[in-house]
Amino acid sequence: MLRAAVRPRMLVILVLLLAAAAVCARLGVWQLDRAQVRGASAEERHTAALVAAAPVPLGTVFQPQTSFTGPLVGRKVSVTGTYDAAGQLLVPNRAHDDTVGYLVLTPLEVSASEPAVLPVVRGWVASPADADVPPTGPVNVVGYLQASEQAGSGVVDGQTEAISSPELLNAWGGPIYTGYLVVASSDPAQSSSVELLDPPTKPGSGLNIQNLAYAAQWWIFGAFAVLLWLRLVRDEARGASPDGDPEPTPEPA
Repeated sequence: MLRAAVRPRMLVILVLLLAAAAVCARLGVWQLDRAQVRGASAEERHTAALVAAAPVPLGTVFQPQTSFTGPLVGRKVSVTGTYDAAGQLLVPNRAHDDTVGYLVLTPLEVSASEPAVLPVVRGWVASPADADVPPTGPVNVVGYLQASEQAGSGVVDGQTEAISSPELLNAWGGPIYTGYLVVASSDPAQSSSVELLDPPTKPGSGLNIQNLAYAAQWWIFGAFAVLLWLRLVRDEARGASPDGDPEPTPEPA
């Protein structure tokens, strides 16, 4: 194999195929950049549409103890209830504007024919000292729905690693919603020390799938060029002819 690989003809083929692989790799990177740019543009339009949308009553699209479906992510809803300040938790290690801090998670006892607990992310704070007390009495909240997260290590010392409805059920009681609400506005208004968050999005929504597929295709073509040279080297080492048939063994004189 080594002798076949260093023959001049095979080295020339190697250079040509490596050049082709490099071109494919560069085209793949370009398509990946396009996927990010086009995905970010689409995400901005989607976020603007979520913000501009009129809220619908929570009870018309989502009920407690029912499955949270994908189309509900980012849905703008309104709900009336009363915050339970004693149950307020902090969710650490959450980034906002490139700064790591805490989410302020408060249970909202929803006012409905069948009362239930809705986890509400009232916003983000840089430190636990900035977390304010939620408004007292009935409050009208407008926000965006998001799916419950995978369970973490549970509620410990007023903090929880994940916004997980099963874990929150143990801490707050039920019935409980299987998703949570990200506050956009409330009446009465909450303290300005808690920064509001952007509407939630689905994982991977910041990439354009079509351009991402094109990038993968170019990288596959580049890998194929390298594998093709290895196949040619193997055939050369076996004494194969260009059409793939073994070279005939010369008859003895």
